[in-house]
Amino acid sequence: MLIFLTEQYADWEASYAAAELQAPHSAYTVKTVTLDGQPVSSIGGLKVLPDYSLEEVLRHEDIHMLILPGGNTWREAAAVPVKELLVHCTANNIPIAAICDATVFLGRYGFLDKAPHTSNSLEYLQEGAPAYKGENLYIHSQAVRTEALITANGTAPLEFAREILKLLEVREDEKIDRWYRFFKEGSVVSKNKSHCTCNGNFFTSSC
Repeated sequence: MLIFLTEQYADWEASYAAAELQAPHSAYTVKTVTLDGQPVSSIGGLKVLPDYSLEEVLRHEDIHMLILPGGNTWREAAAVPVKELLVHCTANNIPIAAICDATVFLGRYGFLDKAPHTSNSLEYLQEGAPAYKGENLYIHSQAVRTEALITANGTAPLEFAREILKLLEVREDEKIDRWYRFFKEGSVVSKNKSHCTCNGNFFTSSC
């Protein structure tokens, strides 16, 4: 499971998904990749030493999904080589999940022209990706999932994570929905007056 991190990446946008993908009930392992294999810092100042460089990861054949958090540098020239990784994933039927400005990067290079998708807004996407031609497939939604593509706006890290977990079948849909509601709505008393509790990254059987 790859998370591509750019300099000034939005650390909160993939955090919910990463935590669940690393949980005991998950069959996946999260790995990080940057352009040159060197550390990058998030908008919040969190520095990550990645597992791979872009060149190294292109030789891997066991990628289950590519996750692209947003950030402040997706529109810079330095990000352009990431397109090669997107081409690699598309050619090998590897799902791509992008949120916030990472969706603009996809739009710039035609990856949103043939599949239902969303972004921060249609106008935002059109402004940031002049070559974008997927207007008829744009959906005004927090997150949109197809078999090969997940997109979300920057206010929807939980919805983004939910769609990632469902596409990868990390847990049963019902349990994923309960996990989503717990973090979206808070600790809620159920009809039988028992509390829904969270044990680490996953729910107890009483939830």
